[in-house]
Amino acid sequence: MNKKALIVWGGWTGHDPQNVAALFERVLKEQAFDVEISDSVDAFNDGAKLKALSLIVPVWTMGTITNDQCKNVCEAVNSGVGIAGVHGGMCDSFRANTEWQFMTGGQFVAHPGNDGVTHRISFTGKHWITDGLIDYDVTSEQYYMHVDPANTVLATTRFPIADGPHVPNGEVHMPAVWTKFYGKGRVFYCSLGHTAKVIEQPETLRLCKRGLLWAAHAEQA
Repeated sequence: MNKKALIVWGGWTGHDPQNVAALFERVLKEQAFDVEISDSVDAFNDGAKLKALSLIVPVWTMGTITNDQCKNVCEAVNSGVGIAGVHGGMCDSFRANTEWQFMTGGQFVAHPGNDGVTHRISFTGKHWITDGLIDYDVTSEQYYMHVDPANTVLATTRFPIADGPHVPNGEVHMPAVWTKFYGKGRVFYCSLGHTAKVIEQPETLRLCKRGLLWAAHAEQA
């Protein structure tokens, strides 16, 4: 039986959510997933349907979610459904909802220098997702995150590069890619992905593809 994935896109249009969703749809279909796409958080209304999935992929920056919708997603992930996402599409989705942040493992708080900052993604430790990948440079937003100390950090990026009020604190190696568990569910996050073009950089696309598969227990794909 094929794995089933739900991609829900929307929110702030500056993050190119429709094209990012289409990109992830293509990646998952290439791995024989059955993929449903929705442009409404009403897709989170049916808790039983969510629990029948293999993977949930939020591509939704800012906006709002009802308590019941968030509860349905959290209960699905807690039961074993994977969740995976990138950039503001998962860790800046619903700023007022702390349970969402607890589940996903972090929250965007700043991007000093805005878009166009060249920074290095440095891999740490060993994991199936990062096996064989080497450090590389990206020119895009560099996310400063508040993160869960329980995360398994797979890659970091060094601050400061751009000027800002964080500079007097000195060098910080900020988590940029991580996994964690929420109950029985696998969680994957990558802070890259300001637009679909950023994700299409070969190194980032390879990383995100593996993250999606890992979250869905589909490494064999």
